[in-house]
Amino acid sequence: MPTPSTSRPPHRRLLTAALTTVTLLATVAVSACGGSADADGGTPEKLRIGYQRFGGLSLVKARGAAPDVEWSLFESGPALTEALKAGSIDIGQVGEAPPVFAAAGKIPFSIIGTSAPIPQGEAVLVKADRGYRSFADLKGRTVALNKGSNVHWLLVQLLKANNMTLKDIQVKYLKPAEGRPAFDGGQVDAWVIWDPYFALAEQPGVQVLADATGLASNREYVLAAPDAVSKRSDEVRAFLQHYRDVTDWGIAHPEERASILAPELKIPQDVTTRALARSARPLAPVTPAIGDELQAITDSFIALDLIPGPVDLRARVDDRFSAVFQ
Repeated sequence: MPTPSTSRPPHRRLLTAALTTVTLLATVAVSACGGSADADGGTPEKLRIGYQRFGGLSLVKARGAAPDVEWSLFESGPALTEALKAGSIDIGQVGEAPPVFAAAGKIPFSIIGTSAPIPQGEAVLVKADRGYRSFADLKGRTVALNKGSNVHWLLVQLLKANNMTLKDIQVKYLKPAEGRPAFDGGQVDAWVIWDPYFALAEQPGVQVLADATGLASNREYVLAAPDAVSKRSDEVRAFLQHYRDVTDWGIAHPEERASILAPELKIPQDVTTRALARSARPLAPVTPAIGDELQAITDSFIALDLIPGPVDLRARVDDRFSAVFQ
């Protein structure tokens, strides 16, 4: 006896296919909207803030002064600029070299704020018993630092000031979490580092060979993703105002600032206090002079073949939020 057919009639198959196509198109349409709450009149996405351990943004977070943002912690400026590249943050704070390397890497961002100079906030550390008296004594020695961070520019300036080149030392690129054990264990002769890692490493037997005084400004820079600047300027401005207010409060109340930041940073309060005393500075607006300063840094890195050129840092400076910092 013939087996009954289980296949659907042709018109049923066509109907099922049509319904499936409609469902897929609807799904794609929703995905294209990103599931954004804005599309149905709901709450917009929060601004996503990238911050580093110790920077002024850490105090904003610790005080809960900007409750309507999402926070992401980064070990260094280069890691933060990679997050900008990936589109996972809207605003972030870095030192003076990360914008240069990020721009050379074609990462889109604008520079919307800066700070007063902080030259005492980064330094070259050596072991006191090694007998080094100046940076020139490190010729032929191993120097560790985080590639593309603020200390990279300090190294370039120190070499220039001592009539040395990169060929005169052995550079070892290490992240802060790698640099400290390498320095403590004697695997490198010197460590170029910034606060609070700098302050944490200031133990008995550790000598500050040089800081950035007279060599590098070591400013803090506020970077923003292009979409945040162009499409969410009111939110960005409101956040920057929180940033400015909290920074000013912290400078006026150093003891309270340290007591709030120490648990946030998970470091002793005396270390926090020492680092803040030399590294916490007021925020400042970006100006043509700031663009010139960054361009000079950029041109130096290009001349040393540390980044490919040309790179126009002046074009990245956006002063539309400068009124907040004045």
